[in-house]
Amino acid sequence: MANIKDIARVAGVSVATVSRALSTPSLVRPKTIERIEAAIADLNYEPNHLAAGLRRQRSDNVIVAVPSIHNPFTSAFVEGIENVARANRMRVLLGITEGDLEALNKYASMIAGKQADGMILLETNLPDIVNNPPAQGKVPPIVAACEYPPELRLPRVRIDNLEACALVVGHLAELGHTAIATITGPIGQYMSQDRLSGYKLGLARARLEFNETLVAPGDFSLQSGYDAMVRLLDGGAEFTAVACANDEMALGALSALQHRGISVPDEVSVAGFDDLRFGAFSSPPLTTVHSPTVEIGEAAMRLMLDALLPADQQPPAREVILPHRLIVRQSTGAPGKRRRKG
Repeated sequence: MANIKDIARVAGVSVATVSRALSTPSLVRPKTIERIEAAIADLNYEPNHLAAGLRRQRSDNVIVAVPSIHNPFTSAFVEGIENVARANRMRVLLGITEGDLEALNKYASMIAGKQADGMILLETNLPDIVNNPPAQGKVPPIVAACEYPPELRLPRVRIDNLEACALVVGHLAELGHTAIATITGPIGQYMSQDRLSGYKLGLARARLEFNETLVAPGDFSLQSGYDAMVRLLDGGAEFTAVACANDEMALGALSALQHRGISVPDEVSVAGFDDLRFGAFSSPPLTTVHSPTVEIGEAAMRLMLDALLPADQQPPAREVILPHRLIVRQSTGAPGKRRRKG
């Protein structure tokens, strides 16, 4: 199988020149590019992708930056991106940052190095290139998904977290609950703030008073949902329902309630958010908000394709808001009286 050394030998140039031509073709003379293209074709070394990339100065790679891969939301989101990318002969490079800005900036530097054409963010942080563009004040192609405030001037896709959480609280209020707790995501994240605001909005619409002691922060993980429910139970405040900011935390909360011998929904109702697949198979099945996660990824990739068009063909940066809906299952019901356990 041919490699970069073979291309250099056939083209009569150094390996460094071939590498530079593939990563930053603008720095290589056109005649040298032609020789390298010819060598790629002769050696049948991914001729369609590499040669076309040299001519168009495109890598056909897009980076997807995510904080982790442990959340099922992330895998569904990436699946949606891959669906559209594959149909458009582009490749997805997954960058796992674990919330580290330095790692995010390292992935973003691949755009300037022509190793990737753009970046899709499922992140709290923003790479430095957003506020300090590398050339002529132009931000490279970057699409934001779910996490950023509306004033951010980037193409973005999301659902209406505010109204979605208000919908959940409204459902619980309609069942007769008047003491509704919540388990939030990390408060420093915009999405978590939106969902907490939606919880407050739902209370206000139901003419219920907001009680700070019924708010327990989590980090979107199963364990944090379990721990947050334990804090709520041990905190002494009475509640008959809890609205969780995602399904993982809701399932953790269900587990904590079951370990305490508290019946769901007879004593406490539990609702989640996202409609991840396993929520329908929990015991009891989880009431939740359906967030079209795969479709969010697909929309994000379509926005990226728009951003990669020639400047005179690009539509204005826009925001796509996808619809949500309430999925009512057996984890929510009319309020019952919670029995005090030993």
